[in-house]
Amino acid sequence: MLAFLGDYTIQNVAIGAALLGIISGVLGCFAVLRKQSLLGDTLSHAALPGVCLGFIVAGARDLGAILTGALATGALAALVVLALTRNSRLKTDAALGIALSLFFAVGIVLLTYIQRLGNAAQGGLDSFLFGQAAAILRGDLWVMGGITLVAVALVAALWKELKLVTFDPVFAASLGLPVLALEVVLTVMIALAVVVGLQMVGVVLMAAMVIAPAVAARQWTGRLESMVVLSALIGMAAGVFGALVSALNRGLATGPLIVLAVSALVLVSLLVAPGRGLLWEAVRHRRAARNLKSQQVLTTLYRLAAHHGAAGYRSEQGSLDTYHGLHTRRALARLAARGLVAPVRHMPQEAVHWRLTPAGVAEAERVLGRLDEERA
Repeated sequence: MLAFLGDYTIQNVAIGAALLGIISGVLGCFAVLRKQSLLGDTLSHAALPGVCLGFIVAGARDLGAILTGALATGALAALVVLALTRNSRLKTDAALGIALSLFFAVGIVLLTYIQRLGNAAQGGLDSFLFGQAAAILRGDLWVMGGITLVAVALVAALWKELKLVTFDPVFAASLGLPVLALEVVLTVMIALAVVVGLQMVGVVLMAAMVIAPAVAARQWTGRLESMVVLSALIGMAAGVFGALVSALNRGLATGPLIVLAVSALVLVSLLVAPGRGLLWEAVRHRRAARNLKSQQVLTTLYRLAAHHGAAGYRSEQGSLDTYHGLHTRRALARLAARGLVAPVRHMPQEAVHWRLTPAGVAEAERVLGRLDEERA
């Protein structure tokens, strides 16, 4: 195992995946909370023309030039989205769709143009569409690490401002904060995250890395500070796991495995996260339905007793079943376990009857009183 982890290529891929998980996890939180989940998809597709332009300018597959071009076109697409939403009646989703399709179309045209040039250095350039993690070199890691460090440092330096703009931009503007400038900085930083992930997972899958860790983290906490840290850890864990699985199974692409790993973490979080998980929600719903049924039976017994002018009036179980259109045996058993009702025999040959206990009368009056207050 130590020999396996000591492999040069595996080390590069694992470190690159960890860096990608950190930057996408941190910055993706702001995109999710600002309800701009499509922003990562738009910026990743908008990076393709920058990849092509970087190659054309450098004349070779130089990672620095390619990432610079990707950042430039990604940032430009972000500014186009901001301009469209602020200066037109277009909603954010429409502006994102326009920018995504326009920039990606330009990127495909430029990619086709490069392929017709006959430049031998273009080999593997189309790998930026789906990623090629095995091609990452140690020098590339320094570039990715530098970008990650800059992005995280900016978030730390502008933490209070970014937090306020994310949750209440109107209040932030009333305090005199440059809301537009902060939104531009935040959007450009998300473009930085996209740039880091281009070689690892590619243009097509990068959107998942921006959004998925933040979505998973959001299920476990209600505080932004905890969400950012947890999102970074989830992104890093998914990245390293996907990279190691890819290394153990030759022929399996690293990028898709990373996305599958982080998607699995999202699914688990959606299902079992305390307070927000779907399973907990199903348990609460079932419990609420049971309580409602018990309250309905209890108040029915109370009204029947009030109608007959006897607090200890005995109601037949069959009558209760007919009234509610359901079997009330379980509800009555739960009420009896709580000491609110008691079974009685009206006559030996007849079915079980039920009456309210003093505690049941008090509970029924409390429930009916609360219902009256809600109606008022």
